[in-house]
Amino acid sequence: MVNVLQVNSLKSLFLGLAIFFSISAFATAENTLKDSGDDKSFDPKEMIMHHVKDAYGFHLWDWDNHPVSIPLPVILWTDNGLTTFSSSEFHHDYHGEVVVEKNGGKFINLHEKVYQLDAGASTVALDDEGHPKNAHIPIDISITRNVLMLFISALLLILLFTAAARRYKKSENNVPTGIAGFLEPLVVFVRDEIGIPMIGEKKYKRFMPYLLTVFFFIWVNNIFGLIPIFNGANLSGNIAFTMVLAVITFIITTLSGNANYWKHIFWMPGVPVPMKIFLMPIEIIGMFVKPISLMIRLFANITAGHIIVLALMSLIFVFKTVAVAPVSVAFSLFIGVIEIIVTAIQAYIFTVLSALYFGMATEEAHH
Repeated sequence: MVNVLQVNSLKSLFLGLAIFFSISAFATAENTLKDSGDDKSFDPKEMIMHHVKDAYGFHLWDWDNHPVSIPLPVILWTDNGLTTFSSSEFHHDYHGEVVVEKNGGKFINLHEKVYQLDAGASTVALDDEGHPKNAHIPIDISITRNVLMLFISALLLILLFTAAARRYKKSENNVPTGIAGFLEPLVVFVRDEIGIPMIGEKKYKRFMPYLLTVFFFIWVNNIFGLIPIFNGANLSGNIAFTMVLAVITFIITTLSGNANYWKHIFWMPGVPVPMKIFLMPIEIIGMFVKPISLMIRLFANITAGHIIVLALMSLIFVFKTVAVAPVSVAFSLFIGVIEIIVTAIQAYIFTVLSALYFGMATEEAHH
């Protein structure tokens, strides 16, 4: 009976998250339609790309036709030095129409990128492809939506594992209780199912801090990307974020490589010399292809889920009829449930492949 109740509760949780995510997608589409004006047709591409991009604030909802949002600080390094102001000064404009004058410069927000207008320009001029002709991008170190979620997720993990460590100190015989009881099975899973099988019992411990960090960090940020209150702040769907993680994996793999690892790359043992010469450039290219695949896989899988849901919800506005709504909502719920599963799967895959590369780099020669 208890197991049945637990299963039903879990199903209700998944369904609730999926519904909330679909509602968030619907609200985003509706807000974009309002912004486009009654005389313009709905552009699903613009709405989708605006949603999956990073932003300079959290748009929460509209109240009496006025957007309610949480502004974030815009921090720029320009020709006149450090320039800071609140993103609220753009007044929710991301088409480059609102000009903010600060520290002797004029700035616009064009598709969630801040440009500085050239001297003498009062408005932005666009070319045929929509790129500004009289503006340039300054050095941008702003606290954007994704950057804020990076800080929040890092702080959350620090608090969780600090609380778990305190639980262990207070418990007798190291029996986990509370949050420690929740985290320990996950830590043991990463150790027994990822670290030891991929790296080996002798050398896995030195890589466990990184493997645990990257597993929980990706998983938590994937979950945050599904919560509507964060307005789709999708850190794992930012290729700069996945690139940094992939580069760290590449650096650890390269620095951990032993003589046997480099021998297999530059002079493959056990094969004829002509084949060694043929395989060497392929192995060198493979060194860089591996982190690139890590970067693209995580970015593409997380971003694709958001795009599919938003595209399905856009059908209501494209066909301009509520008759499409049942189909759009049903398929959006289905994709939403899949995304909940994908949040953990992608964290697992990234961690497994990283551990696999570490294991390949530290494997000893077989005699």
